[in-house]
Amino acid sequence: MYEPMSQIENRLKELGIQLPAPPAPVASYVPYVVTGNLVFISGQITLTPEGLKFIGKVGTDISVEDGKAAAKLCAINLLAQLKAACGSNLDRVRRCVKLGVFVNAPSDFTQHPEVGNGASDLIVAVLGDAGKHARAATGAGSLPRGVAVEVDGIFEIA
Repeated sequence: MYEPMSQIENRLKELGIQLPAPPAPVASYVPYVVTGNLVFISGQITLTPEGLKFIGKVGTDISVEDGKAAAKLCAINLLAQLKAACGSNLDRVRRCVKLGVFVNAPSDFTQHPEVGNGASDLIVAVLGDAGKHARAATGAGSLPRGVAVEVDGIFEIA
């Protein structure tokens, strides 16, 4: 029996994005927790099937534009975890509630919001109005495996 592709899957296809298999945790935690109608997704880093990308500090080792690309990659991994949390049915997603963006940057770096927009803009592009969210974008002296950005998120599902 043919099942039509979900609206969100169609939007991802239009954007040229194929969600990867959700990455497995690298330490003692779970990738997501579903409680009630909320999904809390653990921090996602710049992991690709080929390995880690965007290693280093934004503002010294990599540019702000590359930092935005790193945040976008984290958001793609976030959506892959969300899809798993929804039993592969992204039509269950009602809205993105909040993103947390962590930027590996030197202490004098001030463009965290611009870097975070890489993740935020992707979530809105994929989810439309339901993608508009609250957010914190903050600096970190270091991040796991030396990546430039890590993003976590809270989503409401049906």
